[in-house]
This record gives sequence, C-alpha cells and structure tokens, in this order.
Amino acid sequence: MLSKIIEHKYKILFAVCIVICFGIIRTLEKSLFYDPFLDYFEIDFKNLPYPEVDGLKLFFGLFFRYFLNTVLSLILIYVLFRDIEIIKFSTFLYAFFLVILFIAFFVILNYFPNANWLLFYVRRFIIQPIFVLLFIPAFYYQSQNLKK
Repeated sequence: MLSKIIEHKYKILFAVCIVICFGIIRTLEKSLFYDPFLDYFEIDFKNLPYPEVDGLKLFFGLFFRYFLNTVLSLILIYVLFRDIEIIKFSTFLYAFFLVILFIAFFVILNYFPNANWLLFYVRRFIIQPIFVLLFIPAFYYQSQNLKK
C-alpha cells in the first residue's frame, strides 16, 4: 500500500493541488463571479421572489464558473486515468450538461417564479464540480472491469 502511494506521489500531489484550486474558486466566488443568488440562497428563500438579475451578466458569471470547474475536472480526470478517450467522453458530457443545465436554469428563472428549490438544485450543478464526483468513480469502475 505504501509503495503504491510512493509510486504515485506526483499524481496524488497534483490531484490535491487541483482540489485546492476547487476550494479557491469556492472561497473567492463572491469576488470572481456575478451571482445575486449567492446571497439569495443563504437566507430563507422559500417564499421570496427571485432577486433582480442582469441576465447577460449572470449567464457569463455562471458560464465562467462552470468553465473553470470543467477545466479543473478534466485535468483531474486526466491526472488520475491518463486516458485521452476518457477525456474526450468527459468533454462531451460536460458540454452536453452545460447546454441542458443553462437552458433549464434560464427557463426556470424566467417562467417559473415559484420554483425556488428547482432553481437552487439546477444552479448547484452549474456552480459546483459535482460531475467530477460522479465521473471519477464511474471511470474507475469501468477501468477495473476492462482489466478483468
């Protein structure tokens, strides 16, 4: 076990650095991104109307955050698996979910004023690196099955 850790020390170190970068993005979110929902979802929002938003600014703020998380996630996946096919597939999935989530977010925002919880969860998938938490175990499982 210890020999495996020593053998992969650079991979582990690089993965830890990427996770720290995720933390830095989260720590600096209020200064890096325009997102009036950061404060809105911290209070009791269940019966409150959505805050006033600049749609274009919100789009670019969310897109920039999704982009940063995606790039870091793809680097992390590459560091862990060193497989270009997995990176291609992951890139396709991230692009697919980008389109689906952004359409859902802005449809909910503009046409469903009482869907606060739905907006909360769709936004959560946009701003947090949740997909990498799903992809890494799936790719690991797949790689273990291919070895058998």
